[in-house]
Amino acid sequence: MSMERGSFAARHDFDALPLSPDVDVRVAQFSEIAELAAMAHRLVPGVQIGAAELERYFAFDPQSLLTFSRKGRLLGGMAFLFLNDRGHDALLLDEICLTAPQTRYLASADQDVSAIYIWAIAATGRGIAGLGKASAHLRQIRFRGADCYAQPATVAGREIMKATGFEPIASFQPDLWCYERPWHRRQMRMPGAIIQARSYADARY
Repeated sequence: MSMERGSFAARHDFDALPLSPDVDVRVAQFSEIAELAAMAHRLVPGVQIGAAELERYFAFDPQSLLTFSRKGRLLGGMAFLFLNDRGHDALLLDEICLTAPQTRYLASADQDVSAIYIWAIAATGRGIAGLGKASAHLRQIRFRGADCYAQPATVAGREIMKATGFEPIASFQPDLWCYERPWHRRQMRMPGAIIQARSYADARY
């Protein structure tokens, strides 16, 4: 799964998106997975993953699937892969199957999350306003150290990437975009910071 549907005219840093009071964003319930999978197939070109696969990853990490709703009506959802160090490297080197990633690349509850891959955003109408609360979800302690990655699959998805501070990066993974968290940018710009050369496989940002 890749990216989504909807317009996004305003430009904001992903971590500074406004929190819309009109859209509720929460961790999905198991009973909603089939509807979310159907919505993704309808809105996101080339989606191959189905409800059974989503259920598998949801069981591994329930925090990886969010729903967007308004007045009890489901407007969409957002799915993530929370990658460990090994998965982060595999993403950059195009060594991970993003349609059916092996769980050895995913961070378990007791592991640091090295990178967040936005697997899909599927939303209709006002649902896209849920992105602000989704980004707040990713500011939890467990996720704060991880930059975000995505591969936009639609024109609208590319517009959202541009509007929220994502930029295309050089990697072996085709058309990979990265959003560097603001606190990482500040660290890199500190006076006297020492930047050591590392191999490509060990690249983090």
